[in-house]
Amino acid sequence: MKRMEKKAMQLRRRKRRVRKKVYGTPERPRLSVFRSHKHIYAQLIDDTAGRTIASASSMDGTLRQRLPQGGNREAATAVGEAVAGKAAEAGVKQVVFDRNGYPYHGRVRELAEAARKGGLEF
Repeated sequence: MKRMEKKAMQLRRRKRRVRKKVYGTPERPRLSVFRSHKHIYAQLIDDTAGRTIASASSMDGTLRQRLPQGGNREAATAVGEAVAGKAAEAGVKQVVFDRNGYPYHGRVRELAEAARKGGLEF
C-alpha cells in the first residue's frame, strides 16, 4: 500500500470514529471543520433535519480580502470568529465540535479557540 493511500485510509478511520460519537441537534448543532491545503471551512450542521445552519470559510468575500493566505492559522482564527458571529445571529450558543478526523492542533485548534472566544460553548 502506498504511503498516501495509507494516510487517506487512516483519516477516513479517524473521521468515522469521531462521527460515531458526535451528532448535531437543533439545540446543539455540530461544528464541522474541513481543511485543505489552501483554505479552511467551518459549518454548523443540524443532523436531525440534515441542514446547515451557518457556515464560514477562508474563501468568503470579506475574509478573502482581509487575509493574504487562506490556509494558515490566521485564516483559521478569522473563520472561527466568523462562524461564531453567524451562530450568534442564528441564536446558537452551544455546539458539538467535530474535528472531522483531523488532529486537534494547528489550524483546527486555532479555529476552535477563536469560536470559543466568539461565544460558542463546546
